[in-house]
Amino acid sequence: MKVIVRLCLLLTMLGLFVSSPCNALEKSNDSIVLNFSTWHPHDSEEVELVWIPMLEELKRRSAGRIDYVLFDGEMLGSGPEHYDLVESGVSDMGYATLTWTPGRFPLSDVLSLPVNISGKDVAADIGNAVYERILYREFPDVLVLEVNGCIDSCLWTAKPVQTMEDVQGLRIRSPGGQQTNCIKSLGAEPVFMPMDQVYAAMENGSIDGIVTCLPIALDFEIYRVAPYATLATFGCVAEGLFMNSESWNETPDDLKSIIVEVCNNPYRLTGGLTSATYIEMLQELEDDGVEFYRLPPVEAERWYSRFQEITRLWANDLEAEGLPAREAAIIFNEECEDRGVQCVAFPPEWASQTS
Repeated sequence: MKVIVRLCLLLTMLGLFVSSPCNALEKSNDSIVLNFSTWHPHDSEEVELVWIPMLEELKRRSAGRIDYVLFDGEMLGSGPEHYDLVESGVSDMGYATLTWTPGRFPLSDVLSLPVNISGKDVAADIGNAVYERILYREFPDVLVLEVNGCIDSCLWTAKPVQTMEDVQGLRIRSPGGQQTNCIKSLGAEPVFMPMDQVYAAMENGSIDGIVTCLPIALDFEIYRVAPYATLATFGCVAEGLFMNSESWNETPDDLKSIIVEVCNNPYRLTGGLTSATYIEMLQELEDDGVEFYRLPPVEAERWYSRFQEITRLWANDLEAEGLPAREAAIIFNEECEDRGVQCVAFPPEWASQTS
């Protein structure tokens, strides 16, 4: 199998060693070893608080019949390659950011609309519900364990930003998706670059800021070069946890139920990156000298009215291609409202329409 050969070659090049034979899914006596991939750095909040505890819970609930090998950082490939790593079988299970492959998951971009949300456990509830109602059509070749948007992503800059006029002309790093268009709508210039280049770019002044969430600001120490954070939510990315179809089919039936139960909402399961974690991260960043600024309601409305126009344009473009983007946005808003979450980019005139 070419996937197995590719993984073996990759492990050889990396100088890695695993104790069992090199297979897409290693099996022995009704036990399995999952190769798990994520682009998150090894010492990140995500790996320490979510992925390792989740994988350990799989092992515990299966009485050791599910084991794993963790490939974090960019050990198996760059961030945008992580969905393909799972789809092709290089990894059996992995976390991928869908927004990093523009045009491939157009409807799923709805999960990157700006919302006021501080816990990824709630974001996963919303994402899973939207997946069941409409997004399932975009993932025919993998098993979707969960999909989610991100928590609040705010604007981090070297100088204070308090009004729309302060943003105009700034070069702001964006991961893509709806966030890029929201940055443009405020008169700034979005710049795409890998996260590991952002710190140096801020230091040398080639960019003026970045829109990202608290965990990423901590993981990459962005707050040290961008100590001002404007708490206006820009939305972020659509992401998810996926499993290779062949690996899933080869998994013993009694272990499949364990995988689904554990991985359906890994954030709630582990308690990592929930609203409580968000508060802790906020305090940690304040202790490190970050100055947070929350937009007054009138100013926030100026920004969010621009974001709502971006949603209208996004939906119109996809509708012209025959994709039900407005329906996806209405469904997303419904699922947000059901959980007390405000989608600030949802056009208010669509509220009277039903999915």
